[in-house]
Amino acid sequence: MFTLKLMRRRGMTQRTFASTAGQSHENPLGLPFRPPSAPQMPRRGGPIQKRRIEHVKKVIVVASGKGGVGKSTIAVNLAFSLAMLSHRPRVGILDLDIFGPSIPTLMGLQHSDDPHLTSAGALVPIINHGIPTMSMGYLVPRPPSNSTEFEGAIVWRGLMVQKAVQQLLFDVDWRDAGGAGPGVDVLIIDMPPGTGDVPLTLGQLVVVDGAVIVSTPQDVALTDVRRGISMFKKISVPITGLILNQASFLCPSCNTAHDLFGTSTNASRLGIPLLAQLPLVGGVSWGGDRGIPYVLEGKNGSDKDARAGEMWRDEMNKAASKIWGLVHS
Repeated sequence: MFTLKLMRRRGMTQRTFASTAGQSHENPLGLPFRPPSAPQMPRRGGPIQKRRIEHVKKVIVVASGKGGVGKSTIAVNLAFSLAMLSHRPRVGILDLDIFGPSIPTLMGLQHSDDPHLTSAGALVPIINHGIPTMSMGYLVPRPPSNSTEFEGAIVWRGLMVQKAVQQLLFDVDWRDAGGAGPGVDVLIIDMPPGTGDVPLTLGQLVVVDGAVIVSTPQDVALTDVRRGISMFKKISVPITGLILNQASFLCPSCNTAHDLFGTSTNASRLGIPLLAQLPLVGGVSWGGDRGIPYVLEGKNGSDKDARAGEMWRDEMNKAASKIWGLVHS
């Protein structure tokens, strides 16, 4: 089990996790006491009052019922594509994958210092490439700087997970400059796979402006994605559309597209708008492992990606424009 200990260093409040058995179900992240900030789950049924996340104008979740389809990679690159729109909205990323957080690695922050706390006891996001982020991966013991192995497993039951999700949703201060600046125009939330406690808690407590579904074209992936779409509809989360990842392989010699994992016809049966079809590009994985989102490489990306890399970035940027328009319509 992990719990939080506060340390005073040079007059600044910092937090760090330590191994201990004294874990509170009401405060799994071990934050200082704060007045209840999250909507309360009714004990005897009845409606739950959803609310906005403080200092966040719009919330977009990136989700999939299937793991391993590139959802976290899409979430990070989508955030940067939105941030690079002509009016330069301020975008944040929240990683709600409690058991397998990927955002620290994808953002090059797996060896970052622990998050600071505001004077009110809220977590301060960690920033890289100009984007503020928060993740469970920042709140558990990290590997040494010369290692990429994750050494701390989260072993929690449902109640602990629900409370941790509530704290990550409502106990993070998304304002710039440590609480003195503006909040974020859009918060991208990277969801875990499946239809369990995390998406249900989010959907019941937070006003979500849109859900972007990520999948690959195989029927085995789309079957699970269909379940995820059904769950979002049941908890009244609007579906913005589908991003089809690894939709094709573009031959670098002849620029012919090959459908390696199925065709977009399979995805069309989901009955939701198709926002983008992303080709298979090696540089996307390479950049993710090194904490450099692929859309930031621009036309200076790897020569071996060639036309496929350019198509990938164009599709992602077009998807960002569509999503911005849909959630603001």
